[in-house]
Amino acid sequence: MNQMQAINDYLTGFRCIRCVTLHPVADYPEGCPNCSAEHHPASVVPVYADTIPPAIGGGTGRGMRRFAHRLPYVSFPSLGEGDTPLVDLSGLAEELGLERLSIKLESANPTGSHKDRMSAQFVARARDRGGAGVIAASSGNAGASLAAYAAAAGLHCIIVTTPAISRPWRRAIEMAGADIIYRDDSLERWAIVRDKVREEGYTSATNYLDPPVGSDPFGVDGYKTLGYELAEDQATAEVDAVFVPTARGDLLWGIYRGLADAVAEGRRSSLPRLIAVEPFPRLEQVLAGQDLRTHFPGKSLLVSIGGATVTYQSYVAVTESQGTAIAVSQGQALADQQILARRGLFLELSSAASLTGLRTAIQRSGEAIRSAVLIGTSHSYKESG
Repeated sequence: MNQMQAINDYLTGFRCIRCVTLHPVADYPEGCPNCSAEHHPASVVPVYADTIPPAIGGGTGRGMRRFAHRLPYVSFPSLGEGDTPLVDLSGLAEELGLERLSIKLESANPTGSHKDRMSAQFVARARDRGGAGVIAASSGNAGASLAAYAAAAGLHCIIVTTPAISRPWRRAIEMAGADIIYRDDSLERWAIVRDKVREEGYTSATNYLDPPVGSDPFGVDGYKTLGYELAEDQATAEVDAVFVPTARGDLLWGIYRGLADAVAEGRRSSLPRLIAVEPFPRLEQVLAGQDLRTHFPGKSLLVSIGGATVTYQSYVAVTESQGTAIAVSQGQALADQQILARRGLFLELSSAASLTGLRTAIQRSGEAIRSAVLIGTSHSYKESG
């Protein structure tokens, strides 16, 4: 399992998504240096040569490896991530008055969530870079995923989490050999990660700034593959809207990038509307005019998409796709979790909220949706009861 990694020869640099400055190939854990100096933190994204083969149909293999030619690392430690199933929800579609409704089950990834797409690329970069090991602040899914992929890559791993983490998540992290540090406050967790990065040479998979940027850009680019899979499937090739459970928008951004590539290659006529589903108004307030560097506190059982901050990458993904953000009712999300479970889909509460977001969108005037995809980010077998 301790596979070698190889960087993509087509990778030419990293571009800031805000000021569009092109930076050389290097590590940018704190985003664009220029925007940081202006106190407007923004992520950077990989840039590839114009001669790169097409995203869809240009590669070979299975899972994420089919798209390796469009990722920062063409060889990377893999546990079989990607090619997750797309399940038709025709009964729910009829109930909601839609022509088509599907759910992309990222719960079918090796550790049970979408985070595996990021971890595979991230650990390749971390091992190539060297250093003390890898670290992340996580409420569960990212920690379990990074611990597993770090083990596969032979890297020391630290997960900074809260004492409230569920026993299955904690056991998964510990069984993979990772160390756990507990702190109650999210900003305190970020401070630990920041100090480990700046003072001890660890590589962080997750953000640790306030205001934040997205997670490690090598890792986040792995999420493009979900967008590619949606674009190549005939059932979702021209879907109207995609509902994405969202905290700081790494997955949202990756899906946007993947679908934008598909549009550029003629695989889609236009971008679907990307709808960020959140537990309380954050990005929704930013879209209404609030400064995205503000804190937007709130409490919810939807812990995997919790937090009081917004990233610039989330804002770009929804505005460029003419999408929006929808804060959902916790009570309705609990009801939708049961509705999905009774159709055989036992999803984490934060994941089931994608259905709640769709319901809310349908109820709003002017939201003309004929077909939609829900992103089922994680199963619920790791959650506490």
